[in-house]
Amino acid sequence: MGVVSDFREATGTRAGSKLAHLSDEALLALASRSDDAALGELYDRYGRIAYGLALRVLRDRALAEDAVQEAFLAVWRSAGSFLAEQGKPSTWILTLVHRRAVDIVRREERRRGEPLDELAQPTGEATDEEAWLRAQRQVVQEALRKLPADQREALELAYYGGFTQSELAERLGQPLGTIKSRMFTGLKRLRELLAESGLDVDAP
Repeated sequence: MGVVSDFREATGTRAGSKLAHLSDEALLALASRSDDAALGELYDRYGRIAYGLALRVLRDRALAEDAVQEAFLAVWRSAGSFLAEQGKPSTWILTLVHRRAVDIVRREERRRGEPLDELAQPTGEATDEEAWLRAQRQVVQEALRKLPADQREALELAYYGGFTQSELAERLGQPLGTIKSRMFTGLKRLRELLAESGLDVDAP
């Protein structure tokens, strides 16, 4: 299918030279028909954000690169299943990256933990703490899904992608004031939703 580890090489040149004018939705439609250049353009647009997200989760550059590559292969395979009414393509792609990064974390934990299973059994405290943290993350994710799409996108890209407000304004093609307003309003509503869920912490 022509996809290699560096997705820019899939087309021989930067895909954006001829596809930069297309929407994300159009690129996914092309990718679903095995268009290498469309996948390359999506990688050019979101590869940096995806790597930042994977690195936050994995804290290992090589593993983060693996997560991004595997996630974009998943984009390639499942582009036809994307439904625009369920959210933005960028959010869908980053969700695939996050899931793959979490899968790799679990794989590495199993790999590193297997030799110790016979030597030391957990006391239960770590398991309880992990369960609590997972529950917290689920509450936050559910609250994020209740936000308007534009507010959710700004918060997720800022948190997962590490973008500043100025960088978000440039990437999303919106005035800086609009981005600041979206994030302020989104964070305020997110805190309210978390409080309603009984989670007494500051929103991320």
